Amino acid sequence: MATHAVHHHAPPVGFLRKYVFSLDHKVIGKQYYGLALVAVFLGMLLSWLMRLHLGWTNLAIPGLHFLSKTGAAGDVMTPEYYLQLMTMHGTIMVFFVLTTAPFAAFGNYFLPIQVGAEDMPFPHFNMMSFWVTLAGFLVLLSSFFVGDGPSLAGWTQYAPLSAVGAVAGPGQGTGEILWASSIALFCIGQLLGSLNFIPTTLDLRAKGLSLGRLPYTVWAWFITSCMALAAFAVLTPACIFLILDHVAGTSFFVPSNLVINDQLQPHSGGSTLLWQHLFWFFGHPEVYIAIVPGMGIVSHILSTNIRRPLLSYKVIVGSMVSIAFLSYMVYGHHMFVSGMNPISALAFSFPTLIITIPATIIVLMWIGSLYGSKIRINAASLFALGFISVFVTGGVSGFFLAQPSIDIMLHATYFVVGHFHLVMAVAAMFGIFAGTYFWFPKMFGRMMNETLGKLHFWLTFVGAYAIFMPFHYLGLAGNVRRYQAFVDDYTQSLIPLHKFITVAALATGAAQLIFLYNLIHSRFWGKPAPLNPWEATSLEWSTPSSPPPFDNFGSTLPVVYHDAYQYGVHSSTGDYLMQASPEELPAEAKE
Repeated sequence: MATHAVHHHAPPVGFLRKYVFSLDHKVIGKQYYGLALVAVFLGMLLSWLMRLHLGWTNLAIPGLHFLSKTGAAGDVMTPEYYLQLMTMHGTIMVFFVLTTAPFAAFGNYFLPIQVGAEDMPFPHFNMMSFWVTLAGFLVLLSSFFVGDGPSLAGWTQYAPLSAVGAVAGPGQGTGEILWASSIALFCIGQLLGSLNFIPTTLDLRAKGLSLGRLPYTVWAWFITSCMALAAFAVLTPACIFLILDHVAGTSFFVPSNLVINDQLQPHSGGSTLLWQHLFWFFGHPEVYIAIVPGMGIVSHILSTNIRRPLLSYKVIVGSMVSIAFLSYMVYGHHMFVSGMNPISALAFSFPTLIITIPATIIVLMWIGSLYGSKIRINAASLFALGFISVFVTGGVSGFFLAQPSIDIMLHATYFVVGHFHLVMAVAAMFGIFAGTYFWFPKMFGRMMNETLGKLHFWLTFVGAYAIFMPFHYLGLAGNVRRYQAFVDDYTQSLIPLHKFITVAALATGAAQLIFLYNLIHSRFWGKPAPLNPWEATSLEWSTPSSPPPFDNFGSTLPVVYHDAYQYGVHSSTGDYLMQASPEELPAEAKE
């Protein structure tokens, strides 16, 4: 069994060390959560602006000219500015929300506590990980204030558009350099975080806490850290190469004989497909970097609320490991329309279909565990159930996109937008909401309002389907994505559906204000939380206070006697037995 390291740093003294430049993993987790909260509402605002423009193309949006001096004359959005908003929306949501909240925020706060550790092994690295990530976010936002505005090459930044510089038009000069700099900083921050998560899991576990006794959440954060090490290590140099193409005259991603605006570009020898290979080698594992933590959170919350272990601990953990391994073998399915050799396309198609098997097994474990159970209905369990629903719904459309012959027809349409928003964005957000409602009492010592939480769930659940299911219908009808206006006779017939989606998006976004109010009001005026309000078993509920003290467990480190899901047993505490309880399991439970 691994041994504990002595706490590396003394209790903080002074406001700056305690709340700003903190070495405490719990404060850093809250900082990440605050960053994600700001980012998600900014990303939502950008999506509102895009949806208004798609529904009513010539609509003057009051105040839009304040956001862009050149892209919104008379408060009417230009095509270029629409693409800039689309790029910023995708970048903010994928990097600074879907990665930051479920992985960096919850992982930082709860992984050390759930393994019985006092802190991370490298607290200064941990502090740096947040501040480098925040710097990346601020650099990205600064692109709104440069002359030609933010990048318009999409969150995927396909070359040569992203690499040729200002000669290509607005958003391809300074804004592009700022985008690449921002993502490079973000990658460095997440690498520093992963370098903490992995040794914390392997080396700082409490006495008696074997790998087979870890909560699903710890496994999920550990697996995600391993994925992040490889994925972000590839995207970082790719961003550096992109910057060099702009400022140093290199040609990593710019081919020979490229003509833009009747001018032959002074580049030669680069490969536009090289960027796609590097980006998607990161990009598809990134989907699971956002989703696997949600899978761990949902598994953890479901077991707590159905009051019994899920069907098979080893199968669920093994399936998450399989997903992580296979995620690096499927990235080519994003490139079926790039001129890929048909044999290569077939080679990527098979693992794309195979990766659905472990994901399906996890879903079946959840559904089988729910069958016949008397689940406790609360905001956390509702969002966990909602995660299953949207993950399955979005995943089904992935079968179509795994076939090269079908993907060629659907790839550039709204079908893909609907697919990845449901299976990645909405599912990950539901995991974030579930984790927030579940762990808020431990993080802040107060309870969130359950009535508002349930209202938030139903409005969000219905709204998500109202927004993203029609995207599939638009895609099947041939509606091309990334277009900022639909002016021909054919696409004009689809405008009413776009208007419906816009209204649904505005309403669903407004429903998130309920969550924001609940979060802030409960933080200061919520009902004081008991130490273990959900009657859960894992180690975070064994801390002497909520929030936990500086060293998590006080002067005495926990000793683990059981696995993390001893529910449905008769004990002195009721129908559960906590991991740190020395009480013997009943005879029937041992059998």
